[in-house]
Amino acid sequence: MDNEPQADVKVGEMGWKFDNSYARLPDLLFAKVKPVKFRLPQIVIANHELAATLGLDLSRLSEQEQALLFAGQVIPVGAEPIAQAYAGHQYGGFTMLGDGRAILLAEHCTPDGNRVDVQFKGSGETPFSRRGDGRAALGPMLREYIISEAMAALDIPTTRSLAVVTTGEPVYRESVLQGAVLTRIAASHIRVGTFQYLAARQDRVNLQKLADYTIARHYPEVQDKADKYYEFFKAVVNRQASLIARWQLVGFVHGVMNTDNMAISGETIDYGPCAFMDTYHPDTVFSSIDEYGRYAYSNQPAIAQWNLARFAETLLHLLSENEETQMELAKKTLYEFANIYERYWLKGMRRKLGLETEEEGDRELINTFLEHLQDSNADFTLSFRNLAKADGMSLVSSPDGSFQNWYRRWLERLGRESKGLEQAALLMNQVNPMVIPRNHKVEEALEAAQKNDLSLFQALLVAVREPFSESEGIAAFSHPPPSNQCRYKTYCGT
Repeated sequence: MDNEPQADVKVGEMGWKFDNSYARLPDLLFAKVKPVKFRLPQIVIANHELAATLGLDLSRLSEQEQALLFAGQVIPVGAEPIAQAYAGHQYGGFTMLGDGRAILLAEHCTPDGNRVDVQFKGSGETPFSRRGDGRAALGPMLREYIISEAMAALDIPTTRSLAVVTTGEPVYRESVLQGAVLTRIAASHIRVGTFQYLAARQDRVNLQKLADYTIARHYPEVQDKADKYYEFFKAVVNRQASLIARWQLVGFVHGVMNTDNMAISGETIDYGPCAFMDTYHPDTVFSSIDEYGRYAYSNQPAIAQWNLARFAETLLHLLSENEETQMELAKKTLYEFANIYERYWLKGMRRKLGLETEEEGDRELINTFLEHLQDSNADFTLSFRNLAKADGMSLVSSPDGSFQNWYRRWLERLGRESKGLEQAALLMNQVNPMVIPRNHKVEEALEAAQKNDLSLFQALLVAVREPFSESEGIAAFSHPPPSNQCRYKTYCGT
């Protein structure tokens, strides 16, 4: 096959409804670009369920046509491919960035009235590639596919993966790998770093245009308020506090919380060196390059607040004409982040323990349970799940009887809600997953997939899409890793 598409790709019949509003913003925010030509694209996996919710019918395309579409070899009528410009604090250091290996194909309007970005990841060089090749390998793209599907099933705001294709060409990293392209769906790809990009250029006129655009797209409820920019900032802070709390409740470690990886929409974005915690330890780090634990599990709330401070810096001139008032408003909201996060986290943790009311001692009750998990090297996910069982008192090794004392206090706390263990278990099993994308299972599935065996990947995908189920086939994916596989490292995949 040569570089020109040979199939009759009926992409116009799929149901696309494009309206590319971001491409109508000032052109310094993006560069027009097309995906590179690939030798032999082949479809690996397509998310038909997600496509249906978007109003798209993938069944109208053959596998070859899907491959050409999702490799960017055929551009649907009405699409306007662009690479977005942005900046970011990466591990604390500021850099001017941009989509180095991603291309926003178009914005699609769904049947329920939502607007989503359709983005290719790994589609070749852009003006922002910074000497990179702009390509991606199959393993990391499949990894994002499965982790993002797991996050969606756990009801955590996230970008989604629509398809993965191989390109028929190698990519060169530490070894030679199969090239691949991921198609990602997002509420948008506007980041804290997008605002930082304009702020660094001291372009206040276009920054206000970006703020107005983002408010209209993501926070229309504040659009008509006199202090809309302050309300906008508060709303972003609230969404991020809610998001990070949800991460913490399931033991998710993002791994690279740079400001260019914080989406203004409040979605989880950019699944690079992320992973789910097995054994509970607050200092858990998975990223191979996070040597000092900047983005460790326990640091994620504080890093989110730090990132939001950088966001506030870009908006100061919009908050008030008075410099002193600007700082007061920004600081007031930033200081409130910890309290907002704490409320979301406490509410979620109470539910994980089967509690629906609030008592003053709940924070200490939760902390003590977590301390027992840490001291006994217990599995974070299964400990909450097993606590709901009749033999939950024995799940933590505690020779001095301290855990047994805690367990009795917990039962007493349930009793004050006129609730026994059986009733509490119903609530707990709705919020405590049985299955997460266990790191060792993900690696097994990816290794097989790169050898053209998708059976493990598909089985794992079924399991993570039903995280609260205890059916026999799904429960097989709930087991923690063997002790010799506990020291897990992830890599960014760029």
